[in-house]
Amino acid sequence: MKPKKPRVPVHKHGPQVQRSHEIRIIGGLWKRTKLKVSDKPGLRPTPDRVRETLFNWLGQDLRGMRCVDVFAGTGALGFEAASRGAQDVVLVEQDSGLIEQLKRTQIQLAAHQVLVQRGDGVSTLRQAAPGSLHVVFIDPPFDSALWEPALAAAARAIAPQGWVYLEAPVAWTAAQLAPLGLVLHRHLKAGAVHAHLLRAATTEERAAALSAAATAANTTLTSTETSPGA
Repeated sequence: MKPKKPRVPVHKHGPQVQRSHEIRIIGGLWKRTKLKVSDKPGLRPTPDRVRETLFNWLGQDLRGMRCVDVFAGTGALGFEAASRGAQDVVLVEQDSGLIEQLKRTQIQLAAHQVLVQRGDGVSTLRQAAPGSLHVVFIDPPFDSALWEPALAAAARAIAPQGWVYLEAPVAWTAAQLAPLGLVLHRHLKAGAVHAHLLRAATTEERAAALSAAATAANTTLTSTETSPGA
């Protein structure tokens, strides 16, 4: 009698099911609360370590602060700010599925200080009254071209003692930030993520950074012109 061949499992092809996973709020009123996150292409919840460091930078108590997350995605940053006492938090997102998830989380937490808004993040910042925001979170898709317009609009919208959080695949330099009216306060690299905490540059800081950038550009140009040909 011949031995039976092992059965090979058959995988049926059907419609793909959208999976979900969870993140947790690090501190504040809703500490350790788990939030569901849709598994969408390009969606990157800010890692726990980065969020913990960011809110150590900002301070644990955000009472009275007005915050906006202009590329909300999972809402991790905005809900974290609300958990730590922020007075008003606006979560701006364009994806309809993510909007629905953000609203479900808002209801789950009874987060009455959080407003979920469908729209364009850069436009939201441009429409904000100058100096009206205390914290702006900027974490656009890494393959987008939204960095400069978002940062320029944020620089105009933040209060004199306000902050801009920038999450990017590369580190932003003083020369890049100066024309936008911002200066680096803190920086962290965690894996593929560069986390920046920025503040408004003073007139002197902006002038110094622009001067340094111009000097560096002239030095590079001079070096290129005087180098011998191949």
